[in-house]
Amino acid sequence: MNSIRINLLKWLIVPLLLVNFIGAGLSYWLAWIPAQIAFDQSLADAGWAMVPRLQEKDGQVDINLSKQAEQVLRVDHFDAIYLVVRSGDGKLLAGDADFPPLPRQKLFNEPSPYDGQMRGEPVRIVALQTMIGQQPVFIGVAETLRKRNHIRSVIFLALSLLEAVLAIMLVATIWFAVSKGLLPLKKMQIDLNLRDHDDLSAVAEDNVPLELGPVVSAMNGLLNKVQIGAKKQQNFLANVAHQLRTPLAGFRTQLEWLLQKYTNEPETAHSIKLMVSSTERMIRQTNQLLALARAEPTKFEKDRLEVIELNKLVEESIQHFVEEADKKSIDLGFNLETTRVMGDQFLLRDLIDNLIDNAIRYSPPKGTVTVNTIQGKDGGIFSVEDSGPGIASAEQELIFNRFYRIDDNIAGNGLGLAIVRDITNDHGARISVDPGAVGGTIFAVHFPFPILGTPTKLRP
Repeated sequence: MNSIRINLLKWLIVPLLLVNFIGAGLSYWLAWIPAQIAFDQSLADAGWAMVPRLQEKDGQVDINLSKQAEQVLRVDHFDAIYLVVRSGDGKLLAGDADFPPLPRQKLFNEPSPYDGQMRGEPVRIVALQTMIGQQPVFIGVAETLRKRNHIRSVIFLALSLLEAVLAIMLVATIWFAVSKGLLPLKKMQIDLNLRDHDDLSAVAEDNVPLELGPVVSAMNGLLNKVQIGAKKQQNFLANVAHQLRTPLAGFRTQLEWLLQKYTNEPETAHSIKLMVSSTERMIRQTNQLLALARAEPTKFEKDRLEVIELNKLVEESIQHFVEEADKKSIDLGFNLETTRVMGDQFLLRDLIDNLIDNAIRYSPPKGTVTVNTIQGKDGGIFSVEDSGPGIASAEQELIFNRFYRIDDNIAGNGLGLAIVRDITNDHGARISVDPGAVGGTIFAVHFPFPILGTPTKLRP
């Protein structure tokens, strides 16, 4: 995968390190060349020191250089110093007889440094050609390279350490700068990851860097298209579900009338009962689809919220669920305290119906289901406890996904708990799933305290 961070670091660090190393090389030579010149000048000074001791007598050049003076010129604590003074015809006047031959120069009195060998060891030589009277004289001074190599190593090591420190600081600075520059992208990633799966709202363009502006704008355009498509899909779903409810209800009424008419004909009555059962499943699925469309966060309108007594909403559905529980001989109990919440009565009725219906479906015959409304210290609580098989902790998040089912042998379409989750989120509530005291599961919806309005907003 191509990485912006890696590309930025590569194109910043590599050229800058290259420039840094070139600068290190230049610094090395700028430090070494003056040192080399200083050493050469020291050798030239030794050569110049012998010029005043030369004199011409009777057409011959002679030198007045005592042993003590020669020893002074040869004094060095690190290197060996070699001297030579020769006449124009090559005659040795003073110094070391095995000194390498000195080159003839076009210019007089101009010291000329160069590298050479003396007694099998590399040396640095400075040659000086001068005139004593009418006679040319050649002076050579040489020294071994121990001191120079030591100084050269010290310069190289010091510059290497300095360049290494600078390189590390350079890489760290670039890394920090690139990381700092990519923070807006990281923040955008975190914000998008924290969104719910159905949150299609536009990405905030406030304080977005100039370079990210076109990306955010294009992303918002795409989100807007997806949002429009999702709204059209939900509207179509709601319209279809709404249109199907009336004919299905009429069809069920007709089937119930036929069932009463043909009670005495077992085969016909059995077939009609099957058709009634299928029609009821279709009606439930239609109601689920309509509830799912109503619970969509994109369609939820907060101005429809009002203070509602949750216990009274449950009481309105008691008869229906008692009849459903009797079909399985389930002991259905209600513990309803006055519980006020801020909510949408239609959505809350869907939430209540789905949780109680789910508990009855998954409880075994002769099981128990208990419905509670409690005014807790932090707000209203609606809970349903069943005696079903329970829910494994690994599945407690999955059960709220659409069409996810724990047991395919139990009738249902896998939408009930997804509807409950959406309605819970719409109301700023939270839902918990806990094991029951004697098996089964407790679903509890925790509502925040209502913001009480005028008394007329309290639904009777």
